[in-house]
Amino acid sequence: MRNIKKRWFLFVAAFVLVAAAGIHMGVKAEEDENHVIADRVYIGDVSVAGMTEEEATAAVEDYIESLQDTAITLKAGENSIEVTAKDLGVTWGNPELAEKAVNLGRTGNPIARYKEKKDLEKGDKVFVLSYAIDESKTAALLKEHAKELDQEAQDNGLTRENGQFTFVKGHEGIKVNAEKSIEQIASHMQNQWDGKAASIELSAKLVEPRGSEEELAEVKDLLGGYSTNFSSSSAGRAKNVRNGASKINGSIIYPGEEFSVHDAVVPFNAENGYELAGSYENGTTVETYGGGICQVSTTLYNAVIRAELEITERFAHSMIVSYVEPSMDAAISGEYKDLKFKNSTKYPVYIEGYTDGGIIHFNVYGKETRDANREVEFVSETTGETDPGVKYVADGTLQIGTISTQQSAHIGKKAKLWKVVKVNGKEESREVFNTSNYQASPKIVRVGTASDSQDAINAVMAAIGTQDEATIQAAAAANCTAARDAAAAQQAAEAAAAAAAQPAEPAQPEQPSQPEENNKDDKKDSDKKDESKDDNQKDTKEEENNQGND
Repeated sequence: MRNIKKRWFLFVAAFVLVAAAGIHMGVKAEEDENHVIADRVYIGDVSVAGMTEEEATAAVEDYIESLQDTAITLKAGENSIEVTAKDLGVTWGNPELAEKAVNLGRTGNPIARYKEKKDLEKGDKVFVLSYAIDESKTAALLKEHAKELDQEAQDNGLTRENGQFTFVKGHEGIKVNAEKSIEQIASHMQNQWDGKAASIELSAKLVEPRGSEEELAEVKDLLGGYSTNFSSSSAGRAKNVRNGASKINGSIIYPGEEFSVHDAVVPFNAENGYELAGSYENGTTVETYGGGICQVSTTLYNAVIRAELEITERFAHSMIVSYVEPSMDAAISGEYKDLKFKNSTKYPVYIEGYTDGGIIHFNVYGKETRDANREVEFVSETTGETDPGVKYVADGTLQIGTISTQQSAHIGKKAKLWKVVKVNGKEESREVFNTSNYQASPKIVRVGTASDSQDAINAVMAAIGTQDEATIQAAAAANCTAARDAAAAQQAAEAAAAAAAQPAEPAQPEQPSQPEENNKDDKKDSDKKDESKDDNQKDTKEEENNQGND
């Protein structure tokens, strides 16, 4: 009896297993034939019901594309910028959700699948959509907008008035940490962003201002000073000198810090207070904005070397300048010639720059640590000279016979600057501080060649070819007279032709004869008029000859 019951139980169990297997195979076959996402399934806000995996992926990507113009505000303290999701390179952060949506209710054990399907009958299944950013693109964005997000600390400073220093308090700054900020943006987009406008606080640190009141109180000693004269400058050049000095005045340079004159005074344009004035370019003098700024840098250079700060970059001018001795100048030109120096002391230094009338002054203040009995002076030595000569050039805009100077000569020179140190009035050392090489630049004289006579033009051009002053002067004078005589003859011919073309005037009736006495008086008056006319013609001729010889 027991064996019969046992066999019956085994039969029933086998039947159930076979039936279950049949059901499973049927369901599996149905799924393979209709492999789409079940109803009431969402990825984020996107309904993907009835879609294949590929269709669901495309639908979600289209949705993310529609969010690219959404505004994202990035904040750093009180500063902020507004960008878009596209600027951050926002993409789908978990694209594997499409496959999960397709497999919902189709994978796992029968109990798990059954539960998933029952859950769908009760409510929607929403897969949480997350977003990713392009980190390299975001890093470039933060770098591009660094000036808008960062806030430079304003260092504590000093002002000098009436020979006294006054402490000026600065304020803190903010500096964005790009690496940590990228991590914060990525985390927010992945875990918090809902596709709507958002604000993200970036990682930033406070930057303390440099120069405590106690530290700046040490700045009180004159370490070095120098002045140059610009009183003969044009109005534009004088304004540039004053403007450049004002932009450097008040600069504080901390120990180990390098100062660039170029960076302190640019840009050279009208908006920054500069005017057109003469400056050197390729061996000639040209008009540029900021002409004269080199006198500013030169004056400062001489103050700095007397303060014995470290010169890290200095260039001589291409041609000699008149306001300092050779090798005592410091040129500024574009971005390739600059004056730079480093504060090689252990204390801050203060640069005072100002103008008084036609004099520019620079003083360097700090804490004096040098021996009081020690003196420093700089001596210029010219080691060679080159004669520039004279260059005559034809100018078709000037009337023939005209000669004018376009540019004065600049003697070429080689020079060195000696640094001489004396202690108690006795020379202790003498060493070459710098060497300079100045190009020779000829005197440029323009010779007029404008004339209606080709022969006259050819004659003057031939004279210019000799580059001999006497030959050129003679040709200019002779051809000026010939050209003037030809012009006068042409005018006379034209006047005669015009007179011939006029109709003859009607004959006048004879006048009654005058008494002989009256005739004599008339003749005397006529003679006086003729003499006056001859004198005027003589004066006019002499004046014309004098003009031609100028």
